Amino acid sequence: MTNPLSLISLKNPWHLLATGFGSGLSPIIPGTMGTLAAIPLYLLLVQLPFSLYVVLVVASCFIGVKICQVTSDDMGVHDHGSIVWDEFSGFWITMMLVPALNIPADEWKWLITGFVLFRFFDMVKPWPIGWLDKRVHGGLGIMIDDIVAGVMAGLCLYLVGHFSGWLA
Repeated sequence: MTNPLSLISLKNPWHLLATGFGSGLSPIIPGTMGTLAAIPLYLLLVQLPFSLYVVLVVASCFIGVKICQVTSDDMGVHDHGSIVWDEFSGFWITMMLVPALNIPADEWKWLITGFVLFRFFDMVKPWPIGWLDKRVHGGLGIMIDDIVAGVMAGLCLYLVGHFSGWLA
């Protein structure tokens, strides 16, 4: 059997994006490595006006369906662990709260908490995330569970901020 990783090339723009600029090729915890790789881009995105941040994150979700579908098809494996564009988009959704509430991007407690919450929801996959993960296929299936994980983590991030007094 052919190793699916041998079927992709970082010279291919679809593969480069799907693997999070190569971060998903990590032999250990590729999803976490992909989320870590999303942080520098988040720190750039958060500098933009909030409306543009939202447009770019929504666009990343839509184009992510194509990015993930093409790469998954080329690898011959649905949702291979090296495909981490979904983690990028999901994490950016989680962190949407920061620019929405005009929280300075250099308040690292928000970034660290958002990272941990997103990784929790992405790995544990509580309902409806796990349900979607098992029933929706293709590029949309790869993206949808991380989009929902991002929304759920974002809501929890707001609750953590509210009840910890960070929003005072």
